[in-house]
Amino acid sequence: MKILVINCGSSSVKYQLIQMDGPEVLASGLVERIGEPEGAITHKKHPGQPDEWEIELTLRMDTHTAGLTKVVELLCDPKEGVISKASDIAAVGHRVLHGGEQLYKPSLVNEEVIKIIEDNIPLGPLHNPPNLQGILVAQKLFEGIPQVAIFDTAFHQTMPPEAFMYALPYDLYTDRKVRKYGFHGTSHKYVAAQTAKQLGKPLDELNAITVHLGNGSSMAAVKNGKCFDTTMGLTPLAGLVMGTRCGDVDPAIVSVAAEHYNLDFAQVDDLMNRQSGFKGVCGLNDMRDIHAAIAKGDKRAKLALNMFVHRIKLYLGGYYALLGRVDAVVFTAGIGENDSISRRLICSEMEHFGLEIDQERNDARSREARFISKDGSKTAILVIPTNEELEIANQTVEVLHAESLI
Repeated sequence: MKILVINCGSSSVKYQLIQMDGPEVLASGLVERIGEPEGAITHKKHPGQPDEWEIELTLRMDTHTAGLTKVVELLCDPKEGVISKASDIAAVGHRVLHGGEQLYKPSLVNEEVIKIIEDNIPLGPLHNPPNLQGILVAQKLFEGIPQVAIFDTAFHQTMPPEAFMYALPYDLYTDRKVRKYGFHGTSHKYVAAQTAKQLGKPLDELNAITVHLGNGSSMAAVKNGKCFDTTMGLTPLAGLVMGTRCGDVDPAIVSVAAEHYNLDFAQVDDLMNRQSGFKGVCGLNDMRDIHAAIAKGDKRAKLALNMFVHRIKLYLGGYYALLGRVDAVVFTAGIGENDSISRRLICSEMEHFGLEIDQERNDARSREARFISKDGSKTAILVIPTNEELEIANQTVEVLHAESLI
C-alpha cells in the first residue's frame, strides 16, 4: 500500500510517497516559491538508499495546482518515477495545523471537515489556508482517492482544563475558543510511541517529557502515553525560546513594543514571530551559526544559547512536578537530534532529578534512536529521530481501516 503525504505551505509543498510494507520512502521532495517568477522543485527517488536519485528543476508555478501537477508527473515518470499512475496511491494524508476543538482525530476529508478547517482559519491564519488549498488541489489530481486530514494539534487534546485554559474572562473561551492548543503534536505522538518501544513498556504506562527542538521548539509532558501539558499555546509563539519566536514573555510587552517601534498589533505579532528569539537576541537564527559565533567570543550568541537552555530547564522541572514519575526525557527534531552541546547543557546539573547523561554516548553521531544516559541513570535520556511523515501515513492507514476503505 502506498500513501502520499503532503504538507502545503503558503508558497511550498513538501511531500513523501511511502510504501507502507516495510515501511520504505519511495520518493520525497520539496516544491518552493510557488507564485514567484521562478519556482523550484527538488525531487528524490529512493532517498537514503544506495540507488538514490535526485533531480532539481527550476520552473514557474503560479499555483499549488501547477506545483502538485508537476509532482504527479515526476512520481509517474516512465523512466525515473516510482508508480505508473496516480491511482496506484491508496490515499493522500495531509498535515493540517488546526482543527480547533471540533477535529482532534485523523479525519476522512468530506465537506464537513473542509468547513471546519475553514472555520478555524482565525486560529491558524498562516497555515490553515495553504493546508486547505493542498487538500482541494489533491482532490482534483487524485480524483476518487481518499484524502485524510491529520491535525498538528490533535495529540494535545487530552490536556485537562487546568492545563489548557487561560486565566482570562471566560467568554474569550466560550465565544472565541481562546485556549492552549499546542503544536508539533504529530512529532510528539510519534516520539512518545517510539520511546515506549525503546523502554519495552506499554505506551499507556509511559511517563515521559518529549523535547522537540528545531527552529520552532516545544515540549510535552506525556502521562500514561497521553499529552498532559505542552509549551506552545493558542499559537506556536508561546513556550520556549526559538529561532525567530520569543516564546513566553510578559503580555504587557505587546503595548511597550508597539509604542517603542510605532507598530500596530499585526506588526507586533510579526516582530515576536519573525524577528525575535535567537535572531532578536544575537542576529542569528541557526544553532550551528550560534555555536560558531560563540567559538569566536560572541557574547550575545552565548546569551541566546543560555536563554534557550534556561527556558527548557524551567519547563523540565515543571513537568517533573506535574508527572511525578518520569521514565524518560527524549530529544528530537533538528537541534534535539543533532546538537550534542545543547543536550549536554540542558541535562547538566540535573542529577537530582535522576538525569545523568553519558558524554561519550551523547557525542556519538548517529541517525538511529539511542540512549545517551548513563547506565545507572534513574531517568532514561534518549535521542529519537522524529518522522512526522511516517506518523501521518500510519494515521492515514488507520482511517482507511476504520472507514472500511481497505
